Amino acid sequence: MLSPAMTPIPFACIAPHGLEILEELSGGTPGLMARTRASLERLGQQMREAAPGVLVVLTPHGTRAEGQFAVTDSERVRGTVEGHGKAVTMERPVDRALARAIAHAAAADGLPVALLNFATGEGPLSCLPLDWGAIIPLHFMPEVPVVVVNPPRGTDFGPHLRFGAALARAAANSGKRVGLVASCDWSHTHAESGPYGYHAAAARLDAQVVDLTGRGDLEALASFDPQLVEDAKPDGLWQALVLAGALPPESRRTEFLSYEAPTYFGLLCAGFQSGEGG
Repeated sequence: MLSPAMTPIPFACIAPHGLEILEELSGGTPGLMARTRASLERLGQQMREAAPGVLVVLTPHGTRAEGQFAVTDSERVRGTVEGHGKAVTMERPVDRALARAIAHAAAADGLPVALLNFATGEGPLSCLPLDWGAIIPLHFMPEVPVVVVNPPRGTDFGPHLRFGAALARAAANSGKRVGLVASCDWSHTHAESGPYGYHAAAARLDAQVVDLTGRGDLEALASFDPQLVEDAKPDGLWQALVLAGALPPESRRTEFLSYEAPTYFGLLCAGFQSGEGG
């Protein structure tokens, strides 16, 4: 395990991806997610102060490879999100050297990992979709190259912690300052009007997430009962556990910023300073 002094990730954060967080997409309700928007602005400022040369974004909505950690290896990523008649488009170059290093480190640890590209090995056609889970938090972050990772879902969370550790090793070996963004929305069953209906498990699970995150005990997220997860339908557990593996407890300082559930899903913002001392 890397010591705090060697930690290559100066700042990491848990950030949500509801469309209305972007004021451009909020229509006539700019106050709906205003608290979360303010928290993301703070996280973005903290990330800029950390001065990363590349951002690794963990998203639940990217291009998937069933049962594998899917890592972008295209020249660039590009995508559009739409809401209330407006659209936001984003394009970022991919740090392919870091993407391959992360994948190779994970594979060396026996983890299932897929490097993803599209159309051509390189050049203008080598472009993968950038999903809303990445676009929304990246909107607030510095404009640097990215690596997008889509972790697999399931009830065995051990691989996610190990993948985070592999990610940190690859970042350390790269010699780059790497920012880490875990794009996480939480329970999706807060309201009957939502696409998944209402379940009392939503409030229970999110209350536990708020408590554990505030205490900096992200590892405990792995102990959630599978039925609670199924009933509450969070999409953040897997990314948060990768972050936990990349920044172990002894090398992270937690700042809990906010939680709200203004619609059918929960939104949480938290920042994690590393103990690298530089």
